[in-house]
Amino acid sequence: MNLKYGLGVILILIIAFAVYNTISTENKYERIDVAGSTSVQPVAEALAQEYMKTHPKVKVNVQGGGSGLGIRSVSQGIIAIGTSSKELSAEEKGSLKEYVIGKEGIVVAVNLQNSVDDLSKEELRAIFTGKINNWKELGGPDAPINVVVREDGSGTRKAFEDLIMKKTDKVKSDAIVQTSTESIKLAVEQDPNAIGYISLAHMSSNVKAVKLEGVYPSLETILDGTYELQRPFLFLTKGEPYGAAKDFIDWCLSPEGQKIVEEEKIVPITS
Repeated sequence: MNLKYGLGVILILIIAFAVYNTISTENKYERIDVAGSTSVQPVAEALAQEYMKTHPKVKVNVQGGGSGLGIRSVSQGIIAIGTSSKELSAEEKGSLKEYVIGKEGIVVAVNLQNSVDDLSKEELRAIFTGKINNWKELGGPDAPINVVVREDGSGTRKAFEDLIMKKTDKVKSDAIVQTSTESIKLAVEQDPNAIGYISLAHMSSNVKAVKLEGVYPSLETILDGTYELQRPFLFLTKGEPYGAAKDFIDWCLSPEGQKIVEEEKIVPITS
């Protein structure tokens, strides 16, 4: 009986020690929560993964949710770093500090079967307002144009509307709304009559990029400014960052971090 009791006490002590050691180990980590733009998310995740390789005591947790969510969450102090793929309004800025980690293009994408490969800003505006409703008006097939857009609060949508739509123009009411860049790309891939806009970093061979005013979207045309449909990728903090969050941002802006940015098909600021 005493032996069983003794073994039981030892087992309890071993378990208690293991739990204590696990908690102690976890407490040694500094956690950085990053959230916001789904367009910024892939490059933020790539930066986080590379950063953690050389900073094993820091955990960087990256989530999406949209630019609006990122701006609100960091403003409320819920997260350390918010991300945005649109310029902030004066109201949104408040006490937020902005860090441009790179510049990115917004690609107008159509289905691979679509013969239209070049659009002007006026034509694009007419498509998204519903003034042009058939592809034949643009030299394409006799088929309705199915417009696909992001949800309100999306940085990509805000940037697209700021750059293409006049302030008085509104996106047509029956446009199909998707909640991420990837879901727009999937919708365009599956619908021969669809048109939407996606991040250059998400561009792939299963949809076709349309030229804008004769200029094809690429890192080179974004860098030289000839491709006009582009926007900044922002990291946001509430006031001056400190500790691990500051170190992570500084690293992202360093040559090492900017190399990762470029590898993710984002134009680095060092360019």
